[in-house]
Amino acid sequence: MYMSDCAAPAAVRNNNPAGVRHTAPLDCCGGLNNVDYSKMDLTLMEELLKRLAFHDHSFCVAVITIILNPLFWNVVARWEHRTRRISRLFGSPYLACYCLGFVIVMLNVYRSHSMTVAMKAQARWDVMDTTGIFYAGIALIALGTLLVVSSFLALGYTGTFLGDYFGILMDEKVTGFPFNVVENPMYWGSTANYLGLALIGASPVGLVLTAIVAVVYKVALRFEGPFTEQIYQERSRRSKRE
Repeated sequence: MYMSDCAAPAAVRNNNPAGVRHTAPLDCCGGLNNVDYSKMDLTLMEELLKRLAFHDHSFCVAVITIILNPLFWNVVARWEHRTRRISRLFGSPYLACYCLGFVIVMLNVYRSHSMTVAMKAQARWDVMDTTGIFYAGIALIALGTLLVVSSFLALGYTGTFLGDYFGILMDEKVTGFPFNVVENPMYWGSTANYLGLALIGASPVGLVLTAIVAVVYKVALRFEGPFTEQIYQERSRRSKRE
C-alpha cells in the first residue's frame, strides 16, 4: 500500500540500533505551520518601530486628514446626487462642481501639509538615508505627478471632481493614457507621490502614513466604483425609455 508524500506521517521509523536521534521530516501539507517564527530576524522591524511615535499630535492630525478627505467628498457628492441641493444653491451644477472641486483641492493641500509636518516631527531612519533610496523617491514623485496630471487632462475638471454626481456625465468611458496603464491613476499617482516624499525624507512615519493613504483609497474605491457605474446605468435606462 502506497501513500502520497503529503499523507505520509511526520514521524519516521528509527532503524538506528545505537539510538541516534533523527529529525522528523516536515509535513509538506503543514503550510505556514512548519515555519519557526522564533528564528525570524525582526531587527529591522524593531528599529522601525523605535522611530515611530503613534501618539504624536502631528501624526494623529495627519491620519485624520487622510481619512477625512475621501469621506468628505463621497458623502457630499452622494448627498448632491440624491437631493441636488448644492446645484440649486449655486444655480448651476457646473458652478457647484467647480466649488466642490476647489474645496477638495484645499483639503488635499492641507493633507499634504499635515503629512509633511508629521514626517519632519519624527525621526529619520539611517537605513533609508541612502542615495539609491533618495533617487527612487524622486522617480516615484515623477511617476506619480505624471499619473495625476495626465489623468486630470484626460478627465477634465468636472470628470476629475465628481461631475457625474452633479449630473455632468461624460459621453463615453475614458480608456486612453493613463487609464490604459493603471486603474484609478489619480489615486495611485497621489499615493506614489507620498511614498516618494517618505523615501526622500528617509521617514519611517512617512511610510506608515503612505500605507494609510493606500488603504483609505482602496476602501473609497469600493464605494465609488459601483456607485459611478450605477449613475451611468441609470442614464442608459433613461435613454432606452426615451
